Amino acid sequence: MNPVQFIREKREGLKHRREDLKAFLEGYLKEEVADYQVSAWLMAAFLRGLDPEETLWLTETMAYSGRVLDLSHLPHPVDKHSSGGVGDKVSLVAG
Repeated sequence: MNPVQFIREKREGLKHRREDLKAFLEGYLKEEVADYQVSAWLMAAFLRGLDPEETLWLTETMAYSGRVLDLSHLPHPVDKHSSGGVGDKVSLVAG
C-alpha cells in the first residue's frame, strides 16, 4: 500500500479499488499510514467525492474494523444511535 499514490488517485478523481481502500484504512489503524496522510485523503475525497460503491466500501471497512457484537440471541434488538452533539461520543450497548 502506497499512501501517496492512493491520495493522488483520489485527488485526480479516480475511483478506488475496494482492496486499496481497505488497505489504506487498515494501514492507518496499524499506524502505518500517518494522520496527515489520512487528512490529505479526506480532503481529496471531500473535494472529488466518493461514488456509491466507494462509500459502501468505506462504511463496511470502518464498521468491521473493530470488535463486532453478535446480538442475534436477543429477542428484540433495537438501534440506539446518536445524532451528534457536545459530549455525545459513544453509543452504549444496552441489554
